[in-house]
Amino acid sequence: MAPDETDGQVAAFRDFNRFFTNEIGLLRRGLLGSPHSLTEARLLYELAQVEVTETKELRGRLDIDPGYLSRMLAGFEGQGLVRRGRAAADARVQTLRLTAKGKRLLKSLDRRSSEDIAGRLDGVAAPDRVRMLDAMGTIRDVLDPTAQHDGFRLRDLEVGDLGWVVSRHGEIYAESFGWDASFEALVSTIVGRFAADHDPARERGWIATVGGRRAGSIFSVAEEGQEDTARLRLLIVEPWARGLGVGRALVEACIDFARTAGYRRMVLWTDDFLTAARKLYAAAGFRLVDSKPEEAFGATSIAEDWELIL
Repeated sequence: MAPDETDGQVAAFRDFNRFFTNEIGLLRRGLLGSPHSLTEARLLYELAQVEVTETKELRGRLDIDPGYLSRMLAGFEGQGLVRRGRAAADARVQTLRLTAKGKRLLKSLDRRSSEDIAGRLDGVAAPDRVRMLDAMGTIRDVLDPTAQHDGFRLRDLEVGDLGWVVSRHGEIYAESFGWDASFEALVSTIVGRFAADHDPARERGWIATVGGRRAGSIFSVAEEGQEDTARLRLLIVEPWARGLGVGRALVEACIDFARTAGYRRMVLWTDDFLTAARKLYAAAGFRLVDSKPEEAFGATSIAEDWELIL
């Protein structure tokens, strides 16, 4: 990377840091109108994650100067927020636990923090809110790719979701399999038809989210010319969300909807190299009924047709 480019990126990073620390109030003397700093609130939060915490383990979880940590803990103890003890298995090991007073303080800070963030989000339009949360997640994924993710949920389609479905299919398949823009064009056509003319009683789409971020999609649509057949389409799971059970939940939701809507059969098209998706389909009861070599999207693959009798 050229020095000028590096300098510009460093400056942009620092500029964002200055903006964000000011935006969320990190420069204020007390957090959320309390006498406690953000660091002290984070320390209380970490202590609350388990009933008893070893001092050594706490130091390992927080990147804080040991002397500063010791002074904070001494202050908490003096205020009756923390109680020190010794491990039953080894009296040399110091333990810490929040007192009832400490738990009440943390609960109050947590409530105020949620109210503060909710107030900020209320002033942001729904599509921009999703973009913002996606960007926050991207920052975390890039800087901490091993971070654990919270559980997921499935929801109905909202404004902005269809554009995301198109763009992420194009991007993920290009990055992972080298497919060209003709695949994104196909997805755009499928999504466009769904948006323009679909029967909500017979066709539906879902978005999976993790921490408010879009993590996956799937659609159940009517098979053209076959009244009793539904087609599973546009299953995708973000790489960072794989392993959480998102794909399985999306497939199950799609099948359940098709059954409830009165279909007798569900079909899908996939490729032989999509091993994770094929395992999901097989586990859900789909069976492979046909396969053939295919030249499409700038690549060669084995296209497969699967079906499930509902």
